[in-house]
Parts: sequence; C-alpha cells; structure tokens
Amino acid sequence: MTDTIAAQSASAPVYTVTQERKVVTAIPGPKSQELHERRRAVVSDGVSSALPVYIERANGAILVDVDGNQFVDFGAGIGVTTVGHTEANVVAAAASQLQDVIHTLFTITPYEEYVRVAELLAEHTPGTFAKKTVLVNSGAEAVENGVKIARKHTGRRAVAVLDHAYHGRTNLTMAMNYKASPYATGFGPFAGDVYHAPSSYPYRDGLSGPDAAARTIAYLEKVVGAADLACLVVEPIQGEGGFMVPADGYLTTLQGWCTANGVVMIADEIQSGMARTGRFYASEHFGWEPDLVLSAKGVAGGLPLAAVTGRAEIMDASQPGGLGGTFGGNPVACAAAVAVFEAIDRNGLLAEAERIERTLKSGLAKLAERYDIIGDIRGKGAMVAIELVQPGTAITEKQPNPEAVSQIVAFAAQRGVLFLNAGTWGNVLRFLPSLAVTDALIDDALTVLDDAFAALG
Repeated sequence: MTDTIAAQSASAPVYTVTQERKVVTAIPGPKSQELHERRRAVVSDGVSSALPVYIERANGAILVDVDGNQFVDFGAGIGVTTVGHTEANVVAAAASQLQDVIHTLFTITPYEEYVRVAELLAEHTPGTFAKKTVLVNSGAEAVENGVKIARKHTGRRAVAVLDHAYHGRTNLTMAMNYKASPYATGFGPFAGDVYHAPSSYPYRDGLSGPDAAARTIAYLEKVVGAADLACLVVEPIQGEGGFMVPADGYLTTLQGWCTANGVVMIADEIQSGMARTGRFYASEHFGWEPDLVLSAKGVAGGLPLAAVTGRAEIMDASQPGGLGGTFGGNPVACAAAVAVFEAIDRNGLLAEAERIERTLKSGLAKLAERYDIIGDIRGKGAMVAIELVQPGTAITEKQPNPEAVSQIVAFAAQRGVLFLNAGTWGNVLRFLPSLAVTDALIDDALTVLDDAFAALG
C-alpha cells in the first residue's frame, strides 16, 4: 500500500480555482452550446442533464465550465465530492496508486487497499459489534448486494422499503423506488416481492417516531408477514424523496421490531453517509445501529466505489464466490477512499458540516419570514432542504409547489449557483454542497436565492 500522503494544512487549504462565483457569458455559453450539439448526436436522450454547461475544471466548492463561468456547487455530484472537488490528498493518493497497481481483481489476487477500506468502514459505521465488508462499484449495486446477503442469511424472500424512498436504477432498485417517473417508466417488468410501507414524514403526517413506527410495523405484519420478510431497507434521511428526517424514535423502534423478528434492517447511507450530516453516518443522529450499512457516493471522493458493511455473521452467510465483481474495490478507488477518511479527520469535516447547517438554516429561516411558500426547513449537516408550498394555501393543506422550485433552480443557474430539486412532487429545493464550501459562498448563494424568490412575484 502506498505511504500516507502528507497532510496539507487544514487551517489554510490551497485551492487551484478561486472560490468565488463568476458569470462571464450567457448560460450556457458558446463553447457549452457547441459541445451540447456534439453530445446530442452521440449520447442517448435517456441520459439527460439538469444544466447543459460543460465542466472543464473543479476545485473546492466551485465548478468552472468551458466558457470560464464559475458556479457555486450546491450539488457536489449529488453528494459525491463531499470532501471537495479535486481534494489535494485524494488526488495524490489516486495518482500514486495508478503508478503501482490499477487492477488485478480482488477475488483473484487481492491487495492491501481493499483490506484497509474494509477496516475503516468497520471502525466508522455505527455499532461496536464485529463487522465485515464487500466492496462494489455503485450505490445501486450496494443495495442489490445488501438485499442478496439478507436473503441468504434469513432464507426469506420479501424486501420492504419505505414510501418516498429512492434506491437506484437497476431492475431490483427500480422496484424499490417510490416514484416511477423518470426512473422506471417503461422499463418493466420489475423484480417481485418488494413492498412499500408508510414512512415517517413529520411535516406532513405529524406523527411521533413511535407512532409512525407502529404504522410501518402494522403494514409489514399485515401485508408482508414477518416470517417472510428478509430485510427492511431504510434511508435514515431520505435523499431523492426530499431530505425527510424521521421523527425521533422511529428508526430505533423499527430496529427493535426487526431484531425481534429476525429481519435484517439495512441503512441506505449512500447519500447521507461519509460525514455529510455532521456524523460519519446519519444513523448516528438517531442512536440507530443498523444490521447492514450501505456506503457509496462520497466514500472515494469522486471515484466509483461502494460498500456493504455489517454484522459479521450476516456478511458471512454467502458461500465463497457468491459476492464480488470485476471492478468492485478497484485499488485506485480504494486508495482514494483511504485518503477521504483521512481528510475527514485531518480537516475536521464533521464540524464543518455542522457549521454549514448553522449558516444555511439561519439564512433560510430569514427567507422563510419573508416568503410564505417556504413550508418546511429540514435536514442535518450539509444535507438541508426547503419544501415549497403554494402561496396563500392554508397550512393544513400544504399543497406542493414544484413550479416554484423549477423556476428558482433555473434562475440561480443563470447567476452561477447550482441548486438541485428533489421530492416526490418535485417541490423540494435541496442544498448538498461539499464540506469545503465557505460561509461567504453560502451567503452569496442565499443572496441569489433571495433574488430568485423575489422574481417569482
């Protein structure tokens, strides 16, 4: 394994791109428009882009397009570049590994980098029990393997998920998603034995955690049957569904029921893990120790890597050769992942996530005082969202306002700020920046957001 990369100063990070918003052309600019025409000739229309600006460089919290425009990035590749775009130590670790070993396939001739990532995951995922890991390529692949392992361990067939969930675009995960369009429309038939139980959505259901859990459990017992249920897969903070934070006691009550009934409870931490919420894993906010934890997105700083980590006796249920894949746990991605874990500790990124939450929520609360279409502000760490409702609507009705979200995203993009939409009804604006984003950049983005709300009239 390569030597640990010398740490850059956490107090004075060095950026290769100035950390500022800068718009120098129309959005998209002429070079982006030219590239987009080339793209339309050769790339499937099914692979759409939220904004057709073509990125040439990225560093810290800033994206630079081919026309020289600089965007404040509040998407981070949907939660991938958590430690910052092109973080110096991650880049150096990957570059060093590229010169040593690029690929052997761990299931043929193994290497230390894979083992080290598994050690770090065992150390940082919730729970002090013995854990083991399998490394794969993507979040959806982690979900598939988590389900496969749970079925093997329990000898049961059924899989349960929650309303408003999102788990991926493979055949099984499309069946596990709550929202069909655009992820599943026309792509069936889908995998069977997948059941959708009601979730905890405090803004809309008003239920306490134990009461919401009782509703979920009643569904599982009556519709599925505990004796046939292999696993319950839960995002501790839902991502695409709209950053729903469950009521206190919800997850631990479900875990108690799962344990009592021999059901494997799986935390899908693909978007919420790796320091995103001010903890290494969002489950920690709720005192939840899942049986299995799924990691991806931010785990390798932008390189493709994902993992299933969990109780050793569950992870060992598979027969030898039953788990793996050609590129799973690639040594370059593993080297980057080790550097990501080191960066989180060295740069104090858990505290940075908490700083971002304070700054964002404070600014959003001030906007909510002026704009009544902001119905809810929620989230933890650098995973914050606002839910928009129709103006003048009685608060008990909370009618979704997806049109406002679409207009705000488009307005901000023209001014050099990239926001993401989310939510079952498309009425959630989410803030998912890297932990490198400064308070100055957040304040600048909130000024643009204020202008966007004012422009709605």
